[in-house]
Amino acid sequence: MQTRASTSFRELCSEHGIAVTHQRQVLYEVMQGMEGHPSPEEVYARVKKKVPSISLATVYKNIHLFVESGVFRKMSVHHGSVRVEMNEHAHHHLVCSKCKSISDIGERELQLAPKRKKLAGGFLVERYAVDVIGVCAKCQQA
Repeated sequence: MQTRASTSFRELCSEHGIAVTHQRQVLYEVMQGMEGHPSPEEVYARVKKKVPSISLATVYKNIHLFVESGVFRKMSVHHGSVRVEMNEHAHHHLVCSKCKSISDIGERELQLAPKRKKLAGGFLVERYAVDVIGVCAKCQQA
């Protein structure tokens, strides 16, 4: 008997042209349960508890597959490693220059100028992603 989670995962895979496998389903469910912007290494550590035979290479490969197919978005890689974007709502990021933590901040909180769809030179905007670089409260206390 299929559970609701497996049914919705199957539908998601069908919608994005991905073959359903047990490893992919566990990977997806683990990532959905993670806060913030997990790195492949963080995802691997959690998935390995549920699928001991999985390799880090398989986790990387499937994360890239999820990103390429549009299931998840990849964040900027200039923060030290690939990070996966789990939040689908319009937002930006606070990046700690010391511990490299990444937190979401809503668009309203930044009070940015209205976004334009087209920029100089005919550049067509797909989405805006602002990184606010600074020191998080935790690192300030240390």
